[in-house]
Amino acid sequence: MNLGTQIEKIASFKHLELLANQVVEGFISGMHKSPFHGFSAEFAEHKIYNSGESTKHIDWKLYAKTDRLYTKRFDEETNLRCHLIIDNSSSMHYPKLANNQEFYENKIGFSVLASAVLMNLLKKQRDAVGISIYSDTYEYYAPEKGSERHHRMVLDKLEQLIEAPKNVKKTDTVTFLHEIAENIHRRSMVILFTDMFQHENEEKIFKALQHLKHNKHKVVVFHVYDEKTELSFDFDNAPRKFVDVETGETINLYAENIKEDYEKVAQNYFKKIADTCMQYKIQYVPVATGKNFEKILQTYLIEKQKFG
Repeated sequence: MNLGTQIEKIASFKHLELLANQVVEGFISGMHKSPFHGFSAEFAEHKIYNSGESTKHIDWKLYAKTDRLYTKRFDEETNLRCHLIIDNSSSMHYPKLANNQEFYENKIGFSVLASAVLMNLLKKQRDAVGISIYSDTYEYYAPEKGSERHHRMVLDKLEQLIEAPKNVKKTDTVTFLHEIAENIHRRSMVILFTDMFQHENEEKIFKALQHLKHNKHKVVVFHVYDEKTELSFDFDNAPRKFVDVETGETINLYAENIKEDYEKVAQNYFKKIADTCMQYKIQYVPVATGKNFEKILQTYLIEKQKFG
């Protein structure tokens, strides 16, 4: 069963932790088909052996089965610190969901479930997780910890994001990314979920992202978007009123009249973001809402191996 089918099967489960666990278990069970072959059976109890480390904790039985060197991990060992950042601005609550849609089919819901999925994986590997949430205010901050109580507290906060309606709010990404950077004192992997809708402040945003790289943090930006309407501008040709969900400004137009020009502008914008992230050595990953959780998990595992 592929991950997409599994998501559909378990979509009736509304409990965030249960859904996240099912996604991760499905991913791990399919790892034998991926570049991470041999990394699933003893997933929580082992880590890849790095050249130069002591050989006394190498699991030779696992080496015989996988032809890869792993060392045993101990309960008190924290291998990585990860800080999740979620943009909770009004634009992230797009699109408005119909009754038959699941919560992860808009940008905030997708970001919440993706964060819960990463937290589940971090928990399995006994790594520490922290979180920051911002919109026009710095809404929430929790430092990196690995305890069960901390994990539960963060999950509860994530659930609140998808339960609470969002008023019209502009985003002050620049200010709060700088504040978040000041809060992360020890070297961490920093993962940001945002729709990057701050076109007029691009240069300032990238300077803020560069600030996040202070103290040698690894920064991953998941650019979350609705593929049908925000990238492809796929609307019928009835006259429509388009509303800026952060400013309330409106414009009336026929979508078909500007579809081609819109798609070119959108594609160029995505490319510019990707090129600038590459320049700043930030890992940039565009992800459409819905079922791209394999992409989230694979990116995390690849970046973790580089983190070292």
